Amino acid sequence: MNKLKIYYIDNNYIDYLRRFDKKVAYNKSKTRPYVGVVYTFNNQTYFAPLSSPKPKHLTMNGNALDIFKINDGELGIVNINNMIPTPMSCLTEVLPLIDDKKYKNLVINQTAYLNKYKSNLMSKVKKFILQYNKNLLPKRIMDRCCDFRLLEEKCKEYEKEEVFI
Repeated sequence: MNKLKIYYIDNNYIDYLRRFDKKVAYNKSKTRPYVGVVYTFNNQTYFAPLSSPKPKHLTMNGNALDIFKINDGELGIVNINNMIPTPMSCLTEVLPLIDDKKYKNLVINQTAYLNKYKSNLMSKVKKFILQYNKNLLPKRIMDRCCDFRLLEEKCKEYEKEEVFI
């Protein structure tokens, strides 16, 4: 299994998806990277947005289906509910682009943790997707989720259009 890396996703692609689903997380001027490859289903690769460490992450329930706490929240969280299908052509690896030492250390630590606990993350993602596909997620979680089926269709359309650009 490949190592997880942290990526920026092209702003044009994020803007494109947000036209169809407002729950797609903004890039926030290249400050909200995504972790990938998180999940592959029907030959579609998904990437999940990271959230930088915040005090609330320390008290969030680590058993919640829609998040994955990175080092008990000390290094932020992975927002599983906001994963998006993404063409590989829209990705740029984060680490080689970081000049700020403090931020670079955070990303290195996040990446190391995610790879160490990759099987836990993948297991949680698979359980989440299974429950999502069977409409078994609680309404409060469904209300926070991206529309994965719609976004898969839009991703495929984007890839077709991208070929002709």
